[in-house]
Amino acid sequence: MALHALTIHELREMLANGQVSAVEVTRDVLDRIEKVEDKVKAYITLDPELALQQAETADKKLKDGTGGALCGIPVSVKDVLCTDGMRTTCGSRILENFVPPYDATTVVKLKQAGAVLIGKVSMDEFAMGSTSEHCAFGPPKNPWNTEYICGGSSGGSAASVAAGECIASLGTDTGGSIRQPASHCGVVGLKPTYGRVSRYGLVAFASSLDQVGPLTKDVTDCAQMMNVISGYDANDSTSVPQEAPDFRNALTEGLRGMKIGIPKEYFLEGLDPEVEKNVLKGIDLLREAGAETVEVSLPHTDYCVAVYYLIAPAEASSNLARYDGVRYGLRDKTSDALVDMYRNSRSQGFGDEVKRRIIIGTYALSSGYYDAYYKKASQVRTLITEDYRKVFERCDVLVSPVNPTPAWKLAEKIDDPMSVYLSDILTISANLAGIPGISVPCGFSGEGLPIGLQIQGAHFQEEKLLSAAFNLEQRLNISHLRPDNL
Repeated sequence: MALHALTIHELREMLANGQVSAVEVTRDVLDRIEKVEDKVKAYITLDPELALQQAETADKKLKDGTGGALCGIPVSVKDVLCTDGMRTTCGSRILENFVPPYDATTVVKLKQAGAVLIGKVSMDEFAMGSTSEHCAFGPPKNPWNTEYICGGSSGGSAASVAAGECIASLGTDTGGSIRQPASHCGVVGLKPTYGRVSRYGLVAFASSLDQVGPLTKDVTDCAQMMNVISGYDANDSTSVPQEAPDFRNALTEGLRGMKIGIPKEYFLEGLDPEVEKNVLKGIDLLREAGAETVEVSLPHTDYCVAVYYLIAPAEASSNLARYDGVRYGLRDKTSDALVDMYRNSRSQGFGDEVKRRIIIGTYALSSGYYDAYYKKASQVRTLITEDYRKVFERCDVLVSPVNPTPAWKLAEKIDDPMSVYLSDILTISANLAGIPGISVPCGFSGEGLPIGLQIQGAHFQEEKLLSAAFNLEQRLNISHLRPDNL
């Protein structure tokens, strides 16, 4: 039996019944990694010995009945979340040898739930990218076709789940970085409401946009992961003191009474016909489940890309100023002058995309330009948030594509950053407004590449997203499909 191909809820039942042990599950996942990792390149850091130790501990807890909700489940973690004793590189040379002295809160919660941490997975450097090609240690590949991108910046998370190199993963989403790779790799990915999940221990890219969330094989697993990682954290000043529900209760049959908004701006000119066809099919299935649909408008959508690519780089410019070669991380040892050491350490440590965004952000915040750029972008961000508020007075959720196109070939757009930035157009508004969004598989392109459908909801309405996603998943019946070419 291919244990690595099963879901959390399937394995939890088998573990509880004693059909398999946590060590057996972990060994099966590690064997899978050994078989396919040379093709997928999902991991930056692996620790099989530690994983098996954790699995042995999980088996003891399963035996005495003290195991948590993820006891014995092998998971991967995006390499932007701090892990005590295990290096955290952020996909960057500047942090290549950084080993944090503490765990991120979400990692603590995984461990408390009994999860087995397999390792840290690949990502765009400092989460800046939509393809994961900007990783200093090489790009992860799409398990459905390794000549294609897996999306980003949580590409390693999505690829590791799709390839069976873990059972579930944690990623982060600053402008679509969970939902985009989930769509491209045919898995479920949820960006929670800003403040629902603690960001403590998450290495910051853009602090007003970053959010931690799960990538899983199906919607039931997504709800289970959300149960584990959600909740207030006093260590995070942006964490909202609101009790999290049991998200599994949202997974019920039928959508009668739910009103779904279809944003006309999201079915834009240039939308790939195969994406449009599969998403429209998904909308039809949601209607069959009992939902009512209505066309809505988000009039400031055209400004989202410009707003995001001012606010996010500005915050990145500030957050990444700490990597100066003095306290930790890469340090140039050839410089005689302090200023030269700063310059050379950052020049050697940061990749081209990170440098590009730091320059954009620093310019936007500079004297004489702040009001014209960052301040104006923040004002338009308020208008975008207000668009959502008005729309959610008319409907419960919004349904749209995740990406304008299926995945493209590796290196196809590596020298065209503007084209890649525009691929974020359907996901970044959720981050600007702080609302939750989920990508759920809805079909495949003619080349056999997965296509995702996006569902967005009002603040702290993840249950409605999960309900709609679950009903779509049940009717499509494709969540069990896995890549068979590895």
